[in-house]
Amino acid sequence: MTTKQITPCLWFDKEAEEAAMLYTSIFKNSKIGTVSRYGKEGFEFHHMPEGTALVVTCELNDKKIMCLNGGPVFKFNPSISFFVTCKSIDETNEIWNKLFEGGKALMPIDKYAWSERYGWLQDRFGFTWQISYSNNSDADQKITPSFLFTAHNFGRAEEAIQFYTAVFKNSSVDMLAHYAKEDKNAGKILYAEFTLNKNSFIAMDGPGVHDYSFNEAVSLVINCENQEEIDYYWNKLTEGGSEGQCGWLKDKFGVSWQVVPTILEKLMSDKEKSGKVMRAFLQMKKFDIEILVQA
Repeated sequence: MTTKQITPCLWFDKEAEEAAMLYTSIFKNSKIGTVSRYGKEGFEFHHMPEGTALVVTCELNDKKIMCLNGGPVFKFNPSISFFVTCKSIDETNEIWNKLFEGGKALMPIDKYAWSERYGWLQDRFGFTWQISYSNNSDADQKITPSFLFTAHNFGRAEEAIQFYTAVFKNSSVDMLAHYAKEDKNAGKILYAEFTLNKNSFIAMDGPGVHDYSFNEAVSLVINCENQEEIDYYWNKLTEGGSEGQCGWLKDKFGVSWQVVPTILEKLMSDKEKSGKVMRAFLQMKKFDIEILVQA
């Protein structure tokens, strides 16, 4: 199985284009990619006017993300954030200030035990970011999805890391720091870094009372070359989880994934065929490439 890019997908009401424009204006080496739009077909399902952006892809310092307009169904929370490491305190402040405009601080930007300059914020769209200065001389600006295991998932970060690294090839646990023995959270994950198919992630257990956990507002997209790959990831990730519509699923921790064939983008870009293709996959849970192509 080839190395796969795992792409974070952010669910917006109708602000996907606006968010993508803001984010690409803040981070270096950034650009808007493709924009797909809703057609007439499927209005009874999605209730989006024809021409509304469906998915906007963009790169933020070479990190690919997707911004999806799906209506007011799901709301962001801090269970999955983007952790941004910066090369200087000035850069940390600059990115914080731009993302903070119209948003709010979850942890004020300040000096903390783990960083001379760090803050956690919710931007104007509700998505959360952790902005941190790294004094590692080799560190470049980097954006990494970060999982926070809270509520019923508290204490399961290490279990999740083991599960994900078993599912994805070319994976590794790069750093694993537990709470100290004398801490009431001893044995839980204070901070961890891991890679899945060479994609970087962070995980932490979140102690305390939190009224949120993982939901569909942030999902992770796996693009698959063939039906064999779709079947593999679908079967592995739904173990103990649940199947959703249109290639969406939830794993046993409640994290949402989209297992999608790479050919879908090509099929949806054909204006004559896209309506029929959309009608076909709206009836599916796991994607069936043969049926999509026949449509």
